[in-house]
Amino acid sequence: MPVDVAVIGLGYVGLPLAQEATRSGLKVTGYDLSHQVVDGLNAGRSHVDDLSDDHISEMLEGGFRATTDADALREAQTIVICVPTPLSDEGGPDLGAVKAAVATIAERLQPGMLVVLESTTYPGTTDEVVRPLLEAGGLKAGTDFHLAFSPERIDPGNKTFGPRNTPKVVGGLTPACTDAAANFYGKFVDTVVRAKGTREAETAKLLENTYRHINIALVNEMARFCHDLGIDLWDVIHAAKTKPFGFQAFYPGPGVGGHCIPIDPNYLSHNVRARLGYPFRFVELAQEINATMPGYVVRRVQDALNEDAKPLRGSTVLILGVTYKPDIADQRESPAVPLARQLVSHGATVLFHDPHVSDWRALGGDVSRVDDPVAAVAEADLTVLVQNHREYDVDGLARAAQRFFDTRGVVSEGERIQRL
Repeated sequence: MPVDVAVIGLGYVGLPLAQEATRSGLKVTGYDLSHQVVDGLNAGRSHVDDLSDDHISEMLEGGFRATTDADALREAQTIVICVPTPLSDEGGPDLGAVKAAVATIAERLQPGMLVVLESTTYPGTTDEVVRPLLEAGGLKAGTDFHLAFSPERIDPGNKTFGPRNTPKVVGGLTPACTDAAANFYGKFVDTVVRAKGTREAETAKLLENTYRHINIALVNEMARFCHDLGIDLWDVIHAAKTKPFGFQAFYPGPGVGGHCIPIDPNYLSHNVRARLGYPFRFVELAQEINATMPGYVVRRVQDALNEDAKPLRGSTVLILGVTYKPDIADQRESPAVPLARQLVSHGATVLFHDPHVSDWRALGGDVSRVDDPVAAVAEADLTVLVQNHREYDVDGLARAAQRFFDTRGVVSEGERIQRL
């Protein structure tokens, strides 16, 4: 039976897209290699933060079905690729999942189809990697089928902006391809922004996240020298952001996490080096600064323990919040991982608590979970607030702690409280 759209990859990007398309009345099929994911969705169970089981049930009632049968793609008018692109060992994107998805589509490509890549990658991927694979069967992009890139802009946990009210950038291989993609997304997205082509759309995504990456690095570096100079950077930012023009507030932290900020700018940096032979210095410096923040936090923890005449080795350090952002369970690229790893390497006993994570396997069995954070902060030699989940009464926890290190600037000042 024909379907309006097939979504390949039913994770944090693909599933919300499928939800919004289903809500708009489109007939949607979701394709994923994981039988566990597919069986769970068809049984009404969600596996991502932003969609509840009720949302999945609503999708099923609207006609959505998930499958591991690739032949279901033959019936789709539009196919959207939403698979992960992690960093490769060389520093660029690992396109293994993208190539596999495109090869699967190529075997089932029909004249008149629209194929859209949403997975973040380097400029030129759609034209130089995806297009040749799709054209291997004889159909030509821009003539026999439409091909476009539309960067995902999913922000897990964001209650204000979702797939419908976040403007959607689209760039096609040809103007007709752009029109086809814009018409498709226009059915369930309020605002569609047309880019000049696929490369412009690919680069727009990288610019968005590079902008954030560099500005986070700026305040992370400022956090270090402001501490040494006795300046309260959090108060500085509070004062600076009162300017109604020309300034956007960014905040320091124990590192950067999620799939986008610590990953995407490297695609651009790698592409510049590989193609042009010179470095993208802003990105590489930002990466260096942000990647060293967990180590800086460890040094500050060590200094704080020294005030109590305690060495880091043998001390118990409690980490509060191990996800990459507050109020979600997503742990991708969380700075809590390198932080805990370095604490363990220095001989500390590391415990953790997170209301959204019951089993944290990032370091194997080296980090145990505590059930009661209030009791745990009183027993630990030092507590580090890594993620400020809404479930935490941070001031109450800080008061109960022997020592409290706040990496998020949310705790009221106190004698035994240090802030980043």
